[in-house]
Amino acid sequence: MMKEQGSEGRQLKTLRFEADLIVTGGGLAGVCCAITAARAGIKVILVQDRPVLGGNSSSEVRLWVLGATSHMGNNNRWAREGGVVDEIMTENIWRNPDGNPLIYDTILLEKVTSEPNIRLLLNTAVFEVKKKSADVIEEVMAFCSQNSTLYELSAPLFCDASGDGIVAFLAGAAFRMGAESESEFGEQFAPSAEYGELLGHSLYFYTKDTGRPTTFVPPAYALKDITAIPRYRRINSQDQGCQFWWIEYGGRLDTVHDTETIKWELWKVVYGIWHHIKNSGLFPEASTMTLEWVGQIPGKRESRRFEGDYMLRQQDIVLQHTHPDAVAYGGWSIDLHPADGIFSEKPACNQWHSKGVYQIPYRCLYSHNVSNLFLAGRIISASHVAFGSSRVMGTSACGAQAVGMAAALCHQHQLHPRELLQDARLRELQTSLIRTGQYIPQLQLKDEQDLVTQATITASSEYVLHSLKADGDYISLDASMAQLLPLKAGNIPPITVYADVKEATVLQVSLRTSSRQSHHTPDVILQELSLPLKQGQQAVFVSLDTFLPEDHYVFVCFMQNENIRLRSSSDRISGILTVFNKTNPAVSNYGAQTPPEDIGVEAFEFWCPERRPAGKNLAMDISGGIALFSAENVRNGINRPTFQPNIWLADDGDSDPRLTLHWPEKKTIREIELVFDTDFDHPMENVIYRHPERAMPFCVNAFVICNDRNEAIMRVDDNHHSLQRIVLPEPVITSRLTIHLKGTHGNTPPGLFAVRCY
Repeated sequence: MMKEQGSEGRQLKTLRFEADLIVTGGGLAGVCCAITAARAGIKVILVQDRPVLGGNSSSEVRLWVLGATSHMGNNNRWAREGGVVDEIMTENIWRNPDGNPLIYDTILLEKVTSEPNIRLLLNTAVFEVKKKSADVIEEVMAFCSQNSTLYELSAPLFCDASGDGIVAFLAGAAFRMGAESESEFGEQFAPSAEYGELLGHSLYFYTKDTGRPTTFVPPAYALKDITAIPRYRRINSQDQGCQFWWIEYGGRLDTVHDTETIKWELWKVVYGIWHHIKNSGLFPEASTMTLEWVGQIPGKRESRRFEGDYMLRQQDIVLQHTHPDAVAYGGWSIDLHPADGIFSEKPACNQWHSKGVYQIPYRCLYSHNVSNLFLAGRIISASHVAFGSSRVMGTSACGAQAVGMAAALCHQHQLHPRELLQDARLRELQTSLIRTGQYIPQLQLKDEQDLVTQATITASSEYVLHSLKADGDYISLDASMAQLLPLKAGNIPPITVYADVKEATVLQVSLRTSSRQSHHTPDVILQELSLPLKQGQQAVFVSLDTFLPEDHYVFVCFMQNENIRLRSSSDRISGILTVFNKTNPAVSNYGAQTPPEDIGVEAFEFWCPERRPAGKNLAMDISGGIALFSAENVRNGINRPTFQPNIWLADDGDSDPRLTLHWPEKKTIREIELVFDTDFDHPMENVIYRHPERAMPFCVNAFVICNDRNEAIMRVDDNHHSLQRIVLPEPVITSRLTIHLKGTHGNTPPGLFAVRCY
């Protein structure tokens, strides 16, 4: 037993740990940073002040993870973030297609604790920073309330992914809070004082139907007058969780130090809304419903933003500027909210999209005046306007992965973050990121160490898109739709589609492409046709005699006509999809973006896919076929569809689809990387949405790799990930590797984006 009568000057139990990198903040950004760095071979301490990982995406807050895909509501095709965050999201879909927040928590915890190079400290808050010199952090002090232990944590490198930037703040890193004026960066969308300078916090609730009458007596502090919320008429009993994202407050307060005040106001609002639903008599269907969960901590949107060597700004997003040090990307709209939040008479958000995804430069990811401090998550170097886009979790995770890899390279070469801007080191960073699944727009992987660059590549077959069979339902042209097809520069082949016509009419066809190879907004009209149709079912020949100026996707658009239905196809092919000129109010998509002339945002139409099981391709025949799915694609350095499909597909009649790498002499192979199609167009929201599949239909579900003696050296079953990195238990010496693909999760033509060998 322990017995102590009294003592002067007792000290907390103190533990001292050292690492190569200390990451503060266990939100999605901190998690992805820590895992990336640990897998690159350095020792990481991940410090999280909450009992769970995931931050705003965790079961404590329950906000869906989104980024460039924007709920499939913009023109950013195949834009979901890659790397570790993709691994997390594909695993979550596999285990948790119903979006249970608690299961999502377990996946994050498993990913972190499975890494032997990560020491995880939960319930541990950093409260002090010690510096070696004016611009170098030496250690941080942290306290765990659960075990009453003080931690002294030292490292040569630090990453602040804490949301409010506690380490960066205490270290004296330059920061901003609030909005810049229009004149500072020439940002025309800079908000007025009336609109406000900060986004507020939100707090959510879940409900369930008990199957029997239930009562609700509101707490005394619940909001009494629901009409104090200008949007109260939008309240309905079916929404829950982050569908109530607009329950927002605090933008007029200090969003760091007034968080507890903000939380109490949000609790008042939440319980007032539920009282309204249960007891106003306007929602009889709620008589058997009860509150299942109310958030205990608010989800924060904005507080401090720290300054790097470059600040991302509105023009980078709208015009998709290119940067030589690009290491990540974004694609969410510029999404600013009125500072008064739920009590504002203004719309709850003001979203303006760009035509495509934009690059995030490495210079935004470290402090310009604290030399060994990286920045990750929503605190990266960005203006308030640009922050409106870069703040979302998918984008934050993407940038944080770049930080994790940068930290590993800094450790390896004994450098501070800024010193990676040397050309050779920057190329090494970009190459390493792409190898781990990161997508960097407009960059191709060029890896001289990859043995596949020296190989002769053959395939058992190569898919040619001659037709999409006419075996599906008819799709009404209640809204304009388009088949998105990849083509080489040159003449465009004629196609045949199949129509069912209610009464004689004219079908308007518009052939379009994009003004840049880097996006999929159909803002260039190449040709327009008017095709008279008779009543009844008929084949429609569409003769396209124009010229495509560069390799790219074309949109064969069939314009709205309620008298016409077009036959669909059950065929699903990687890199082939239909898009529709419909609306998606959830992301401020009303068919077209028509901004005021003075805010620096472009006008254009939205053409977006539908979610499966809808979103079928159009049945069609393509004269001459489209032969862009060759085996050579596996080494072109692009691991998703962009301006071309960038994938090798086997013919759908191939009974043993296989890709073979030949070398003139034997090679010693220790590692093999395979990249599969997990449908980067699917957003994979981790909560609220129920997903129709556990694995994406285009993804190869099993494969076998054989050596030059046809011996299997590796077999993987139940594959559902984009990237399989296979470290062989013993090096293989061979002059040939053959990869046999054993089907996909959706009976689609199997294929590979990339094969790499080391």
